[in-house]
Formats: sequence, structure tokens, C-alpha cells
Amino acid sequence: MIYLRTVWLHLRKDLRLEWRSRDAIAGMLFFTLLVTVVFAMAFDPTGFPTLARQMSGGLLWVGLLFAATTALNISWERERRNQVLDAHRMSASPASALFLGKALANLIFVSVIELALAPVFAVFYNLHPLGEVRWLLLILPLGTWAIVVNGTFFAALGLNSRNRELMLPAALFPISIPALLGVVQATTGVITGDFEPQLWIRMLLGFDVIFTTACILLFPTVLHAE
Repeated sequence: MIYLRTVWLHLRKDLRLEWRSRDAIAGMLFFTLLVTVVFAMAFDPTGFPTLARQMSGGLLWVGLLFAATTALNISWERERRNQVLDAHRMSASPASALFLGKALANLIFVSVIELALAPVFAVFYNLHPLGEVRWLLLILPLGTWAIVVNGTFFAALGLNSRNRELMLPAALFPISIPALLGVVQATTGVITGDFEPQLWIRMLLGFDVIFTTACILLFPTVLHAE
């Protein structure tokens, strides 16, 4: 119970900071909208509805992946101000609680962008999903968590690096390839109507469990590393 309360305190702190500044959400929203408009201008989705359905899943997650790196870097930069990170190192609370609170906050931020982007994406690409849309309620959180949990970990890992803005995508993108493959195929399958839910959802769930466990176990070492 104490552990969950500590996670909640970290989560609430990040939510309050973002509510005051709106740095992460504003940056992600601008980036994803820019990607949506640019790709919509690159080809005519209304003239090629089948092609638009096949490409939409990949375009959506590419935009979200790049945009998420903005929120992930900003989230740890806040901890560097006024030696807050040093206070976390000296605190008696579990380091993994800080990590989970931060990861859950980032999950909420990216999910907000997904909710805002969904109607815009549907309008620009003239999308009428042929599959069962309810599967997206499971696919989107699983795919988002796969990106967020690893991104939060690698953003913390690169805090002491000179090129931390470059280190995050360099580490996050390759390791997220299996999850990206699964979530893109699953999202595209729902939109096109050619969907195998058991295969891709099991893949995403396994990826999330393995990497969440690894990140929680390794984060104390990362936090206390000089």
C-alpha cells in the first residue's frame, strides 16, 4: 500500500507540473499534427482509400513514436532542476516507484495525444475501419506502454550524457522494433478488416511484461549511477 501511494505521489506531481506548463503535450501535439498533414499532402488518401488504410497504421505510430521522445526527454529534465534528482537518490522510497510514476505519467500524456489525434487522422485520411474498432481499446494502450516504459528508462539512462537528446531515439527505436511491428500490424489489421488479434496482442503483452520487469529491476542502478 505504501509503495502504491509513493507511485501515486510521483504520478500526481508530474501531472500537476504538466498541467501548469503543458510543455510535453503541446510539443507532441504539434509534432503529430505536422506529420499527419505532411503525409496527407504527400498523397491523396481520398483517391486511394485502400492504400490509405494500409498505410495509416504505420504513419500513426511513426508520428507517435517520434512525438513521444519529446515528452520523455522533458519529463526527466524537470527532475534535474534544483537538484531534485539528488533528493530522489537520498530518499528512502523505492527507486522503482519513481520510475513507475514517471512512466504512468508519460503514458497518460501520450494517450491524450492519441485521443486528440484519432478524429483528425480519420478526417485527413478518410478512414472507415473495416474491422472491429473495439480491439483498438486494447491495442493502443499495449503499444503505447511498450514505447513509454522503454523510453522512460532510456531517457533516465542518458541523463548524464552530453547528447542525451540523440541517445534516447538511438536506443529506443531499435529495441522497440518488435513492439512497433506488432502494434502497426494490429492497428492496420483493424482498419483494413484483416486482423489476427491473438497473434499480435500476445506479442505486445509479452513484450510489455518482459521489458517492464527489466526496467523496474534495473532502474535503481541507473538512478544511483554517477
